[in-house]
Amino acid sequence: MNDLPQTPVDCQSQTIVPGSYFKSKKKHPCGSDVWEVLRAGADIKLKCNGCAHIITITRAQLKKQFKETTL
Repeated sequence: MNDLPQTPVDCQSQTIVPGSYFKSKKKHPCGSDVWEVLRAGADIKLKCNGCAHIITITRAQLKKQFKETTL
């Protein structure tokens, strides 16, 4: 029989859930650097807290260009 676990294991150190906030390393043209997660999946949908602009980026881009913050 197979001795491997049957449930998938989350190997990522950071959990991305809707409603969490991320701070970008560069400011958005509106002057804000805080973004709210609207949707998390293969791609991440973010909304700027300054001007409500919505972008979609990959998880790799998120980890490179943003850091998680609490408001």
